[in-house]
Amino acid sequence: MMNIKIIKTEQEYKNALARIEKLMNIHSGDSREDELELLSLLVEKYEDECVDAGLPDPVEAIKFRMEQAGLKRKDLVSYIGSQSKVSEVLNRKRPLSLSMIRALNEGLGISAEVLLQKSESKLKECRYRLSDYPFAEMFKRGYFNSSHKKLNEAKQYAEECLEELFSNFNKMELKPRCRQSNHVLGDIKVLKAWQSQILNMITNEKLQPYHSENLNESFIYRITRLSYFSEGIRFVKEALNKTGIHFVILQHLPKTYLDGACFFSLSGNPVIAMTLRHDRLDNFWFTLLHELGHIRNSDITKNEKEIIMDDTSAKHELDEVEDNADKFAHESFISSNIWEEKKHLLSNKTEIITLANDLGISPAIIAGRIRWEESNYTKFTDLIGQGEVRKILLK
Repeated sequence: MMNIKIIKTEQEYKNALARIEKLMNIHSGDSREDELELLSLLVEKYEDECVDAGLPDPVEAIKFRMEQAGLKRKDLVSYIGSQSKVSEVLNRKRPLSLSMIRALNEGLGISAEVLLQKSESKLKECRYRLSDYPFAEMFKRGYFNSSHKKLNEAKQYAEECLEELFSNFNKMELKPRCRQSNHVLGDIKVLKAWQSQILNMITNEKLQPYHSENLNESFIYRITRLSYFSEGIRFVKEALNKTGIHFVILQHLPKTYLDGACFFSLSGNPVIAMTLRHDRLDNFWFTLLHELGHIRNSDITKNEKEIIMDDTSAKHELDEVEDNADKFAHESFISSNIWEEKKHLLSNKTEIITLANDLGISPAIIAGRIRWEESNYTKFTDLIGQGEVRKILLK
């Protein structure tokens, strides 16, 4: 006979269960009947006080509610989506999505704890709605790191996909700062989705610590002179990474008008992101130096977690931050003294190419600046490198 006492530990509980198992087959009148009864009472008391029985199975909870309310499978279509989806859920071939859980909780009163399988859990308010985003285009471009191979499947779990996309963004509490202009950059929710994908793309990219002195005149000079070479764009990422700056190219999303952005990552490294919206050499080099200007001028800081987003082709009004970034980009390629001296002489292609060769920069930069300052975008179209950026980067 085992030493019977109040069960206080997991090991004592296991020992009692083992002993009960041995006594289960004793005959009536056996002297050990009292021991079995007493042990059973002690085990029951321990289980009531210490053992978590767990939450009911969500599928069984749904079936139980159907039985209670006299519901058929077809009655669940409005909560789950279609008869085939209802069948898959009830046969455990499809997990419940957050949208399904919300509908079942609100419509049939099934506990959120049971459906979520989390004790004392409440359904959070839906933060991301499918209709607010160009979901199909985002899915096509690989924004969602999920097991859903088809768009319709991903849409059923849109809230989960969007929550995952924004996970790093939400940790940073990023605050957008847009260029002050009459030109709207687009829906702020869609812009944030683009920024979130940038963050996800650099998550595993480990760079050396960034120090502001890394962005010195010598470094800026080397970057601008890369523009002189036909393959120079291909070396920008490596050059920036070696200075502790992330560099990402990600196409803009529909109905947004964005050329570039800059901010600090969670690790404290600056990030420059570009869209290649115009896919022109002049726009690429100007936007790159414009964003470097924001970093150099300390327009963004590690503490503020601010993002600056730019449509660099837009004219802005009384925006000192953007004016200074523009001036930095212009001055980095061509000093103001040289520009004032030479710009009146740049009336044809030959003169532009000659000055570009003398300065060691791309003629696209000079042609683009003339077009922008004169607001005449029909001039020198054969010099701006239309369609060249993607062509170079995709080689």
